Amino acid sequence: MKQPWIGKPINDILFILLPPFASLLFIFLFPSLFQNNTELGNAGWLILILLVDVAHVYSTLYRTYFDPQSFKNNRSLLVTIPFIGFVAGVLIYSMSSEWFWRILAYTAVFHFVRQQYGFLRVYSRSENHNKVFKWIDELTIYSATIYPLLYWHLEGPKNFHWFVDNDFMYLKSPSFLPIVTAIYLVIIVSYFLKEAYLLVKTKTINLPKTGIVTGTLLSWYFGIIYFNGDLAFTLLNVVSHGVPYMGLIWIYGKKHYSTTGSPFLKKVFSRYGILLFLAIIFLLAFIEEGLWDFSVWKEHGKVFGTGTWSFPEFPNTALSFIVPLLALPQITHYILDGFIWKIRQGDFKWKKETVSVH
Repeated sequence: MKQPWIGKPINDILFILLPPFASLLFIFLFPSLFQNNTELGNAGWLILILLVDVAHVYSTLYRTYFDPQSFKNNRSLLVTIPFIGFVAGVLIYSMSSEWFWRILAYTAVFHFVRQQYGFLRVYSRSENHNKVFKWIDELTIYSATIYPLLYWHLEGPKNFHWFVDNDFMYLKSPSFLPIVTAIYLVIIVSYFLKEAYLLVKTKTINLPKTGIVTGTLLSWYFGIIYFNGDLAFTLLNVVSHGVPYMGLIWIYGKKHYSTTGSPFLKKVFSRYGILLFLAIIFLLAFIEEGLWDFSVWKEHGKVFGTGTWSFPEFPNTALSFIVPLLALPQITHYILDGFIWKIRQGDFKWKKETVSVH
């Protein structure tokens, strides 16, 4: 069986498959830093939130607004989505800031869950198994992400949150945990029994698909259920999502832009363009987070060198416009990502009718 890599095997392994395993290994090597940790700290926030979580949002630009041909072909979508996102954000925040963050949190959750499903579909694209086996694969990848989320909702608040405190609507019904746990275990066992059967029958194994499923199972379980610390959750959640996404953008760009893209994209995706690729999205992430800290959070002055500055307190009326505007890159990223990754004849295209990698 020819392995269904997206790009060069080493790039898929390092950027897409390895992050959850490397994160988990780091946590087990330094357990005292992660168990029941309630604060991320400036260093952890800078690396994980600014340089990975926020930066990966801006990497979408290379696939959309920075690509002249993609922008020309999809102008209405690329203009309409941020406009609608901003207007909707202003209206929702004006009515309730709590509901603004709640809706944004669940939108982000959907985006995170669908990304793992998307990678599963990419790495299963060359398989020719029956519908039952495909159904088991899909059920497993969804269970790997949804079960920890259900556990979190049923058990109640932890030492971490998605965006802000109480952005989830907790059910606090732990009596249901044994039931959902039993279903989860049955699905996981079914998946690995199916893989064992295929290994015996075909004498081959789909390495990248197995890596995605296993990495998702481990990172979501340990990040949400096993550990109850902000640093562990953020490391496993952010690195396992953000790094593979940036890796996918880089692999796609090297394949499609290094020879035929615009002069700017050719330079970014040249042999040593990775530094430029990262520098641009890091700079945009730094600017955005600096504006967040100046206008809303006021928590990371040491990172931005503004610790001694005096910032104004904006009224709620102003925040109704400021917060949705600053959140617009995230909102646009979550929505656009459902459109831009399509698979057709082994390649990625803007085609609505094909499989999407969210």
